[in-house]
Amino acid sequence: MCTIQPGDKLPAFTLLNQKGEWVSPSNFVGKKAMVMYFYPMDDTPGCTAEACAFRDHFQQFLDQDVMVFGISADSVQKHSDFAAKYQLTFDLLSDPDNKVRKLFGVPKSMLGFLPGRVTYVFNKAGECVHVFNSQLYVKQHVLEALAALR
Repeated sequence: MCTIQPGDKLPAFTLLNQKGEWVSPSNFVGKKAMVMYFYPMDDTPGCTAEACAFRDHFQQFLDQDVMVFGISADSVQKHSDFAAKYQLTFDLLSDPDNKVRKLFGVPKSMLGFLPGRVTYVFNKAGECVHVFNSQLYVKQHVLEALAALR
């Protein structure tokens, strides 16, 4: 079970994005709602489908003044390459030591071999309003996030 649950506050953390810039999502609390999706690895079939689904629905998030962050253990360079290859317009945050993944309590999946795939939705107050955990239903993460923001 994930550590962060609906009703919990967004934990403070800072990670590098694909441009090598430090990003602290807690700086946006009180200003913007946020979607944070944790995924196993850049440029794999499921993760690419998920990232492209967020990209394809990104205008809907912008229209609601929502920030989207993808988080995995991949390096800044790998995130940069992945974002360029698929024209991803949101931040991919590099969590190389999985500290933030552990902070959120993202469980492993597939018999403990793969890092989990979990999406968290936070309102403008920084309160978690929805958690969706599914390794297999990659495109459902976007739909769940959009539904939670309505």
